Amino acid sequence: MSYAHITGWGKCIPPARISNDEISQLVDTNDEWITSRTGIKSRRVSHVSTAELATVAAKHAIACAGIDAKDIDLVLLATCTPSTMVANTASLVQKNIGAIGAAAMDTNAACSGFLYAMQAATAQIQAGMIKKAVVIAAERMTWYVNWDRRDSAVLFGDGAGAVVLEAADTPAGLLGTKTGCDSEDRDILHITNFGSDIDKYSPAGPSDLLFEGREIFKRAVKGMSEACDDVLTQANLSLDEIDVLVPHQANLRIIQAIQHRLKVDDEKVMVNIGEYGNTSAATIAIALCEAVEQGLIKPHANIMSAAFGAGLTWAASYIKWGDRVKPIAISDATLPPCEQSGLELVAAAAAACKQ
Repeated sequence: MSYAHITGWGKCIPPARISNDEISQLVDTNDEWITSRTGIKSRRVSHVSTAELATVAAKHAIACAGIDAKDIDLVLLATCTPSTMVANTASLVQKNIGAIGAAAMDTNAACSGFLYAMQAATAQIQAGMIKKAVVIAAERMTWYVNWDRRDSAVLFGDGAGAVVLEAADTPAGLLGTKTGCDSEDRDILHITNFGSDIDKYSPAGPSDLLFEGREIFKRAVKGMSEACDDVLTQANLSLDEIDVLVPHQANLRIIQAIQHRLKVDDEKVMVNIGEYGNTSAATIAIALCEAVEQGLIKPHANIMSAAFGAGLTWAASYIKWGDRVKPIAISDATLPPCEQSGLELVAAAAAACKQ
């Protein structure tokens, strides 16, 4: 049987940020209100497209793995903020990284997208259909934000993360997974004024990212906890064998609730929501990279990850890390310079939302 080892990892963090104090200039809020309810202190705003974020993250992951992009068989991009729908955004990333001839596909499971994509790519490797894949999660969530709505404007940020998966004979990589969708309640988290269901000949106004916070909290904790229980059973893994928990970074209270349910100590939990906010599908991909960079993930670590997103999709995964925690090579890929602050980048959109 083939396994899909994670051999490379990389991220792309936009340089422009908006602090809680700065966002209070856009909506009626303050640092104490945001921090106490979400754990978020700032969020990043991208000055480039989703495809560019994904490209830089992928190049870093490919260099880290020490492979040639021409040998990649699949470019799989998890995003709910694609640069283009047709052609898909993954095809542009494939072109940008030089993965000539690789299959290219976008997948959208919102915040659960990275774990969904990991499952899909791993299954193809296990089936012997492909040998190497780059799985990317990239989002420009601030593009959707209605800056006149306090409940959503404070939550979201932009960024990208990526991993390279390679076929191997020894057990490692994604060894257990459970994905699902609670579609009965899909309306409690959705984006309005977007998609082919709207009347394209009538003014639609700005997109609104709408959600029912309390209901989402309950369903997120329940859905992710039950999925984790299922995965632990699949993998014949006990709670005390979990070395690292890498949860979706949506809300610090949700992270803490999952941590409590799984009985994982603070020092084993990767948390970076304070700096980046909720970057949807990209949160776990970025957090995984930073967990390696910070030494939280060590060789052969047992990693649990869980996510919950619009749909209402949910996912949990058990990942066995391999031998290596250091990059084979380091890419010099970077974003073009950003001449504006985070507030300046969103100023026009914020003004339009208030009209």
